Amino acid sequence: MVNLSTKYMGLELKNPIIAGSSGLTNSLENIKAIEENGGAAVVLKSLFEEQINYQADQAFSQGDEHYPYPEAQDYIGHYSRQNEVEQYLNLIRDAKSGVSIPVIASINCVSAQEWTSFAKKIQEAGADGLELNVFILPSDPRRSGEENEAVYFDIVDNVRRIVSIPISLKISHYFSGLAKTALKLSWTGISGMVLFNRFFSPDIDIDKMTITASHVFSTPEELSMSLRWVALLSDRLHCDIAASTGVHDGRALIKQLLAGAKAVQISSVLYNKGFEQIPVMLKEMEEWMEKHHFSSVPDFNGKMSIKGTDNPAGYMRVQFMKHFSGID
Repeated sequence: MVNLSTKYMGLELKNPIIAGSSGLTNSLENIKAIEENGGAAVVLKSLFEEQINYQADQAFSQGDEHYPYPEAQDYIGHYSRQNEVEQYLNLIRDAKSGVSIPVIASINCVSAQEWTSFAKKIQEAGADGLELNVFILPSDPRRSGEENEAVYFDIVDNVRRIVSIPISLKISHYFSGLAKTALKLSWTGISGMVLFNRFFSPDIDIDKMTITASHVFSTPEELSMSLRWVALLSDRLHCDIAASTGVHDGRALIKQLLAGAKAVQISSVLYNKGFEQIPVMLKEMEEWMEKHHFSSVPDFNGKMSIKGTDNPAGYMRVQFMKHFSGID
C-alpha cells in the first residue's frame, strides 16, 4: 500500500486533496460528505471583509464616498443579513465536532482595517487554520505596484498579531514582480501560500447591455498557469504551497505534486462531477505511484520543480515555439 499522506501549513493530511473555498463548503452536510469521500481538509466558504464590517456597523461609516453605488450597499447589506457572522463561527464549531479532517476558515479581504480583530473569534471557534484570500486588482492608475503589494503585508502582519493558528495567503498572479513578492511574503511567518485565486470574469450581454459573469468554473486548460509558478517557487519559498485552479483529475493532481505543491485545492470539479470525484482522483494517484514505485508523496514531491527537473528552461520559456508546442 502506498502512503498518500502529506503535511500542509503544519497540518497532517491523509492525502493532498483539499476542498477549496466555495458554496459547497458552506454546510456541515457537505463537509461531512467531503470527508466521507476522502477529502483531507476543507476550506470553508469565504467571509467577505464587508460582511464582518457590516456586522460591526462599520461598513458604511465612511458614507457614499466609500460605497458610491447604491446597488453595492443593497447587496452587502442583504448578503450580510442572510449570512450573519455568528453563523460562520457556528459552522466552524459544528464542523470541528462533526468531522475529523482539518477545517480551515477563509476571509476574502482587500484591506487591513478593523475586520482583522475578527480573526481571533475564528481561532476561538476552533478553526485549524485561516486562509486569507486577498483580491486586489491593479486597476487604479493612481496606485503604484508597491502600494498594492503593501496591503498584503499589512493584512498578514495585523492578523498574525492576533492569532496563533497557521495562516495561508491565497494570491493572484497580478504582481509586477511575482517571484520576489511571493518570496518576501513567505518571510512574514505565514505557513502556506495558495496559487492562485480566480477573479470574477466579466462578460457583456450585447442584447440586454449588462455585465454578466463568464467562466465561473475553472477548466483543465487553466492548470498551466499555477503549474508553472508552483514549479518556479516551491523550492524558494519559506512556506508550503497549495496549488489551485485547473485541477480536475488525478493526473493534474500528480503534476502539481511533482511541481512541488504540498497539497491541491479543488472546487470546480466538485461542482461538475460531485464529491465522488475525490476517490477517483486518489485512486488514479495510487495507481500512478505503484506504477512508478513511489511508496509515499515525499518520494516524488518536487521532483519536477525548477530545481529538480533536468529542463528548467521549460518553465522559464515564455515565447511560443514549435519545439515546445509540438505543432507546425
